[in-house]
Amino acid sequence: MTLTIYPAIDMRGGNCVRLLQGDYDKETIYGDSPFDMARAFAEDGAQWIHMVDLDGAKDGKRINDSFVIEAAKQLKVNVQIGGGIRSEEDILHYLENGITRVIIGSIAVSNPEFAIAMIKKYGEQIVVGIDAKNGYVATHGWLTTSEVKAVDLSKRFADAGAETFIFTDIATDGTLSGPNISAVCQMAEVTGKTVIASGGVSSLADLRALHAEGVKGAIVGKALYEKRFTLKEALAISGVSK
Repeated sequence: MTLTIYPAIDMRGGNCVRLLQGDYDKETIYGDSPFDMARAFAEDGAQWIHMVDLDGAKDGKRINDSFVIEAAKQLKVNVQIGGGIRSEEDILHYLENGITRVIIGSIAVSNPEFAIAMIKKYGEQIVVGIDAKNGYVATHGWLTTSEVKAVDLSKRFADAGAETFIFTDIATDGTLSGPNISAVCQMAEVTGKTVIASGGVSSLADLRALHAEGVKGAIVGKALYEKRFTLKEALAISGVSK
């Protein structure tokens, strides 16, 4: 089984950044060109790039979309985007401009009927992003924690036809403390679908552990930027190498 590696580009103010546990006040800037970062990942062999519009997630509208579209159109790589996607117009804006998959997160909690309609209409082009604090879904750039359990929400959308989920454990995101493998595996078991792990990956050992548990995808951000390992090394573990 292949573990797909998704190098992450989080965008804020046009820069490539990482936040610590989703805290907008704990930001580290790693570059001033999301496209250049995406190009570097593509040149190293990435098949997918995971992009997040942090400004969009916080403000509820597309802000850094030009960088995403540029990457999708100029590079031979699949791009998935999340952050600030609140309407079908937002979804179409990305899909019609070459983005492979669109991630819906906050809107899935606030308007699950809309999310289900989009899943039924666009199928595998829709990914459900579920970000959790202590097992409960967090929304709006992680600034709000709901009363909805992550596993319950994922099961509802899986039953509606969602094929891919991204599970982010906010407690581990940006901490390089290791991923919450048990929570990822629980969601995969409950849904019977592909669940991509996000948050906490710090080493090649973490990727090997995810692979050993049958996890199908891992989003890697800070560990790459901090040079804990290279993307090529990660791809070699995943079964994909350039």
